Amino acid sequence: MTRTTTTVQTTTTPTATTPTTSSAPGAIAVDRFCEAITGAGFGRAELFTYDVVLDAVVPNWHFATRGAGAVGAELGRWFADPGRFEWLRRTPLPDGELVEFELAWEEHGVAHACRQVHVLRLHDGLIAEDAAWCGGRWPAALLEEMQLAAEPGR
Repeated sequence: MTRTTTTVQTTTTPTATTPTTSSAPGAIAVDRFCEAITGAGFGRAELFTYDVVLDAVVPNWHFATRGAGAVGAELGRWFADPGRFEWLRRTPLPDGELVEFELAWEEHGVAHACRQVHVLRLHDGLIAEDAAWCGGRWPAALLEEMQLAAEPGR
């Protein structure tokens, strides 16, 4: 098996979809998953098996939800506003794909960003499991604070 990793750096407008070059089995479902993230499109995306599981680790919490409707609704809340990937890395796995990204979007006129990892397990071309880790939602003031803290000499 040949493993390929695709890294996409984008500077597109917030409503643009993200290009991909993955040719892994099930890549179409993952392409659509990425498009749903940037396009605030989980409410209309048919990506999941009927019994899909979202196992999510978020700041100070862990939860799981099951079923295509429930998972789509949850991810729809996470990605309610159109955004753009600051960077995106996709790595094929034997039964799915690892998707890592930093997403930027505007919410109520305030710039935000987040960093997430999704381990997607596929079945018959649909997402059967999403194990997700999210570092939180970072508004502009926090992004600025993090940037200042990262500067040398601080």
